[in-house]
Amino acid sequence: MGVPTRRTSKANKRMRRATYNISKPALSECPQCHAFKKPHHACPECGYYKGKEVIAKAE
Repeated sequence: MGVPTRRTSKANKRMRRATYNISKPALSECPQCHAFKKPHHACPECGYYKGKEVIAKAE
């Protein structure tokens, strides 16, 4: 098993971990009801995707 011969410095360790942050989810606006939804997903509010109703919603 490979074992590092030298200890990783604090700078290199922190530089590697600098990209481990949490990003907020990408949201787009539904053209039908103007609610926020995930891109390339059906709208959870109205059930439309690309101008067609794909999920029947009871109103």
